[in-house]
Amino acid sequence: MGSLVACVFILSIATLSSCTTGVPQVPCYFIFGDSLYDNGNNNHLVTEAKANFPPYGIDYSDGPTGRFSNGRNIADVIAELLGFEKSIPPYASASREDIIRGVNYASGSAGIRDESGQHMGGRISLNQQLANHATIILQLADLIGNGNLAPVRKHLHKCIYTVAMGNNDFINNYFYPQYYKTSSLYTPQEYADILVQQYTQQLLKLYEYGARKFAISGAGYSGCAPAMMARYESDVCVDEVNGAVVLFNAGLTSALVELESKLSGAKFVYIEPPLGYSTDFNVTDKPCCNVSTTIGEGQCAPNQAPCSARQNYVFWDAFHPTESVSLVDGASAYAALSPFYVSEVKLSLPVDDA
Repeated sequence: MGSLVACVFILSIATLSSCTTGVPQVPCYFIFGDSLYDNGNNNHLVTEAKANFPPYGIDYSDGPTGRFSNGRNIADVIAELLGFEKSIPPYASASREDIIRGVNYASGSAGIRDESGQHMGGRISLNQQLANHATIILQLADLIGNGNLAPVRKHLHKCIYTVAMGNNDFINNYFYPQYYKTSSLYTPQEYADILVQQYTQQLLKLYEYGARKFAISGAGYSGCAPAMMARYESDVCVDEVNGAVVLFNAGLTSALVELESKLSGAKFVYIEPPLGYSTDFNVTDKPCCNVSTTIGEGQCAPNQAPCSARQNYVFWDAFHPTESVSLVDGASAYAALSPFYVSEVKLSLPVDDA
């Protein structure tokens, strides 16, 4: 896999606290995304895209919280490595005191496009996540600015913003023609261009709200997810799906370079999604939990025992990674965020084995 943060190998058997000390490396962390980052925002929505029941959370200290994982997700790992003592709270339950250090707005089945994921029921699209962030900014104005937005903007300039969107615009839109017309209206390149254009406008709005430190994840190569392979009745990764994602990610990286050149004080870091994992994960094409045939596609069947050797699996359910994989991806993302924080404790990187 090339160079990985050395701390990753500790994370798989211990907490992340051994990798960070002292106060957080940034004062606040805001999270936008889909089910890869959702930590409870969908729990009270009328939707099939929720994970607040066993066996989800089987390895998480608080049990099933709404994370689409057996344990921590990528956003949790990034937050812990940044030095936050607790996970960043979901918007749905964040207290007034919590919001100073950040909010997690992510929502399972949400997309860049408002209609993405609508066949599953309620979800909080990126546009609505941005609207929720505007509400939080007004609360911060009362909390730390005496009603004045100037101190709030100064505070927000110092925060890290991770945005991980686009997955559902493919798996729960373009490549689901039973529910959506986009694949008959646009070629993969046209669709990628449209997505990037809309995403760019959304990131511009986030900049206008005060964001300056952006970490943008590319869409995942979901053609390798067991659920997509099953949908296409394939034993291998679906090239059609991954090829469309490649077009989107290429357009996104170019758009981020252009945004950084135009927006004063803004810095954009692109986080490349992995395509394949090391041999430490020897089960790459099957989910660890028993997948339901009655609720949301690819999700765990409620209250059934999952596999025991979870550390060997890439996929927890048929779409989402195990905690072990999130530890790797989160640590890699944290390393990519290094332009945004100053740490007295540096994570050492091994010599590249390529």
